[in-house]
Amino acid sequence: MQSTLTSDGAPSVQLPVMLVAEVQDSLLVVVHDLSRLDGLLAHTMENLMERFTSASANLADPALAESKELDLVRSTLRAAVTELQFQDMASQLIIHTSKILQGCAYRLASESMGSEDGEAVPFVEEVPERPNPVTQDEMDAGSVELF
Repeated sequence: MQSTLTSDGAPSVQLPVMLVAEVQDSLLVVVHDLSRLDGLLAHTMENLMERFTSASANLADPALAESKELDLVRSTLRAAVTELQFQDMASQLIIHTSKILQGCAYRLASESMGSEDGEAVPFVEEVPERPNPVTQDEMDAGSVELF
């Protein structure tokens, strides 16, 4: 790697094209893996919600006698359903991270290899400036945080 100065006097580093291509490929593989993870989380949360809904309906059966223990189970089940909202926050974070990685991959390629005449430049949204789209780190029933 060789260090040089650009026309505006800013330092720059020249990287071998193969290294840049490998880093770009790795970044795009990570973006793909994050997308798969998001899908797995969504599928798991759907299954859990179905099971919790079914359990809740079974516990609501009037044939069941009222008891302190049963009320405790119902309360615990409601709390568990509330905690499942983490999937939404996780999904937002995965999407945010994917955009950053994809933006870095395309910028790396563009900056190091340039674009040839007639070559299509992949469209990528601007890399988000906020470091983290999800600022909530815990959830309590009844609390809402808008971001």
